Amino acid sequence: MATVAVIDYGMGNLHSVSKALEHVSPKTEVIVTADPEKVRNADRVILPGVGAIRDCMAEIRRLGVDKEVAEAIASGKPFLGICVGYQALMQDSEENNGVECLAHFDGHVKYFGDDLKENGERLKVPHMGWNEVQHDDHPLWANIDNGSRFYFVHSYYVKADQPELVSANCTYGLEFDVAIARDNVFAVQFHPEKSSKVGLQLLKNFLNWDGKR
Repeated sequence: MATVAVIDYGMGNLHSVSKALEHVSPKTEVIVTADPEKVRNADRVILPGVGAIRDCMAEIRRLGVDKEVAEAIASGKPFLGICVGYQALMQDSEENNGVECLAHFDGHVKYFGDDLKENGERLKVPHMGWNEVQHDDHPLWANIDNGSRFYFVHSYYVKADQPELVSANCTYGLEFDVAIARDNVFAVQFHPEKSSKVGLQLLKNFLNWDGKR
């Protein structure tokens, strides 16, 4: 039986993610764990995350999850980052007066701002709810129409330094990067586990993905 490890460092939407994975692939064993050996032995790895980046990074480093993530990425096995698990892969974040992240990608996490506007109207921060995503032809977008709507909850957004790594973007007052892809790594800002059929399709695609473009 294929296995997928959902890394548990106390800051992820673990129940929703694991249930969504079980729903789309009943024959896949979903393991919610922080045990390095179980993560190492899994066929696929997911790094979820919710909450403040400072607290997430503190727990990631305290529990040694930073090493587990680095090893999983280096191994070539399919790796998926979700929400703060996506932001954590960047170099740094403006949140909490500046936080150093894992720096697996050249990019920065920025604040939407207190005066975010679109068509002259002020937008609420955090960006919360459904929004259209424009994507490329990466395997994880299989059977997902361009412009499909995904569910977001965030006050900070990613801007990658390497545009060629951006797999999808979105607009909320400004254009920002909502998915990045490189080799065996794919990461998204939105919550696929809360994004109805299209989110479940993305998770299904991940569980069928061989980690190659």
